[in-house]
Amino acid sequence: MRPYIAQIKSNLRLMARDRSVLFFSYLFPLSFFFLFAQSFHVSESSGAMTQVITMVLIIGVLGNGFFGAGMRAVQDRETNVLRRFKVAPVGPLPIIVAGIASGLVAFLPSVFLFFFFGKVIYRAPLPHNLISILIFLSIGVIAFRSLGMIIAGVVNSMQEMSIITQLLYLPMLFLSGATFPLSMMPVWLQKIAQFLPATYLFQGLQSLMLGGESFFSNIIPVIALVVTLGVALVLGTKLFRWEKEEKIAASAKLWLLAVLAPFVFMGVYQARTLQNVEKTKMLTRTLMRRGSTLVQNVKVFVGNGTVIEKGAVLVRDGKIAQVFGTPPSDPKALHAEIVDGSGKTLLPGLIDMHVHIGAPGGVYKEAAKYADPKLAKRRLAAYLYSGITAIRSTGDFLHSSLEWRELVRSGRYLGAELFVCGPLFTAAGGHPEELIANFPDQAKQQAKAEFLREPKSADEARQQVDALKKSGVDGIKAVLESGNAEWGLFNRLDTNIYDAVIAEAKKDNLPSATHTGNTTDMRDAITAGTNSIEHGSMELPVPPALFADMKAKQIAYDPTLSIYEGLLYLHNGNPELLNRSLLQQVGPGDLLEDTRAFLKKNKPEKPAAPFEHVWDNVRGNLKAAYASGVLLITGTDAGNLLVVHGPTVQHELELWVQDGIPPAIALQAATYNAAKVLRADDRIGLIQPGRDATFLLLDGDPLQDIGVTEHINSVYFKGEKIDRTSLFDQDKD
Repeated sequence: MRPYIAQIKSNLRLMARDRSVLFFSYLFPLSFFFLFAQSFHVSESSGAMTQVITMVLIIGVLGNGFFGAGMRAVQDRETNVLRRFKVAPVGPLPIIVAGIASGLVAFLPSVFLFFFFGKVIYRAPLPHNLISILIFLSIGVIAFRSLGMIIAGVVNSMQEMSIITQLLYLPMLFLSGATFPLSMMPVWLQKIAQFLPATYLFQGLQSLMLGGESFFSNIIPVIALVVTLGVALVLGTKLFRWEKEEKIAASAKLWLLAVLAPFVFMGVYQARTLQNVEKTKMLTRTLMRRGSTLVQNVKVFVGNGTVIEKGAVLVRDGKIAQVFGTPPSDPKALHAEIVDGSGKTLLPGLIDMHVHIGAPGGVYKEAAKYADPKLAKRRLAAYLYSGITAIRSTGDFLHSSLEWRELVRSGRYLGAELFVCGPLFTAAGGHPEELIANFPDQAKQQAKAEFLREPKSADEARQQVDALKKSGVDGIKAVLESGNAEWGLFNRLDTNIYDAVIAEAKKDNLPSATHTGNTTDMRDAITAGTNSIEHGSMELPVPPALFADMKAKQIAYDPTLSIYEGLLYLHNGNPELLNRSLLQQVGPGDLLEDTRAFLKKNKPEKPAAPFEHVWDNVRGNLKAAYASGVLLITGTDAGNLLVVHGPTVQHELELWVQDGIPPAIALQAATYNAAKVLRADDRIGLIQPGRDATFLLLDGDPLQDIGVTEHINSVYFKGEKIDRTSLFDQDKD
């Protein structure tokens, strides 16, 4: 060990005397640090601070490896410094190891300087996993210094060294994410980046610092870097030369491929799976949510009935940090981006409690479009564009629903947060099994398995509820309806089986929703203790006693007026519901056009009188429920014809207010009440400290004019100000 230690000490002494080493190791990186910090306004964003530190660290590692190690080794050979060690005699391995180790010792102080200045000057918190970051960085430094040494071993002159170094250094600098975010690049360029060692170093460091991951979560790139180190040490020793007169064959440069081989294999794998491309999306999403914003001089609808006439809301790291009753006297002292909310209203993101995300809400001429997997994701984006930040799926294919939910939760896709309440418990031959009859034959079996549950006994019902709990659903839905002679008759779920479903859902701590068709269905659902009643009674008024029971048991009422209005317009062949401005912004143009053509083609000669009766009845039931003090929530049954995904809640609110429901009550139903029924009111539905910073800025006052809910100025989702215009470009490469 003595030759190694002696060589390391000698290198460190020489480095300490070399002003250029001190400049490029500390002053030069720090100048980039402060330049980037000021340019990115890091005092307003902990995410930006993390990004800046990551960038300067990667730039430092690359420079340390390619220039600090590689070029220094060639310089020592050409100035005959190495010849002296040959006489000593000292073997090549101690010199190589000493060069790597001394470079690491010189580099690590700069890491502490970045974190020190970040905390002291910009108030950036120290990462909780600092040890993991230091270990990962150390492996990166020694791997890249060994890569620099192997380049030095295969070149015959400083000129060759400069050419090969630039050929490797520049792509790694510009394509790894160290200077330009990978997320800004097209997918094909991101695929190319997966062949570069620096990409794994950058993404691993970003995962540790931004994602808070552990060292072992990034074990694959660590192994690749360690393999690079091992191969470089072996080849570096074999190819080591003491004097500039010693030349090496041009074919020896191919040994570089052996050193880079792990990343070639990883690049091929990543180009096929796109795992790292997806991870880049998630990290970028996290970064976007780590800012600080102060919205001041704004009217705040808190969600629970409280209104602040002129206040302010402070957002930090994706959460509401503070709510001010009056604008702060010194907003700059809060170190946040300041948004003037004068003339605007800030309120929680709206929630649609009853959607079918797998259905389009209209008609397509081309049957293949119904099965296009991108369209379901686009609907999630349409909701977010429209200020509806959460939706409850009350009947969709289970596997697909869970995938859509995870896409949004992970940050890989920007859309409304999805709560999965389903599949639907019903009787064999019950509603909505009749819908499956319209499916292609090959899809019918899958539809029954993914869309419905038809237990034949209470025990089987309990087992199916437990299985859904294990699958990760957010709630359970059951259907109690027998239909009628006008619309069709269905088999009704046995009440003993239904009671078992609701009881097991309670045991599993899952909220339950029940589709009802008449007052008998409602009475059975109330007796069983469901958490929400969907639709209510379609043809008959609900007796006051039933609403009184609902209020006493805190069962929510979701009247879904939009679906009944849609049925009325559908049977009258009236396309007026498709003409709303916000809907036309988000509704697929071909869907709206094809649906208009369908309505025109099938327009009846006389109005649909029975639907007029149903329409009047359900509106009366809503007014009676409000008068009885029942907990109201907003759902629309979107996905059914003429209820197109997008600004569904806004129109539902307009219908409520037209029928005499006060705007404040309607808005509370679409925010706080809905969040309570979802059992997510600790995160969403309220403008209070600690909740997700998921809210809307509206131009105007919806408490005076409910139509203002369609006049969206901005949408914030978990602290990120959404670029609404780019939401529909997410599936483009």
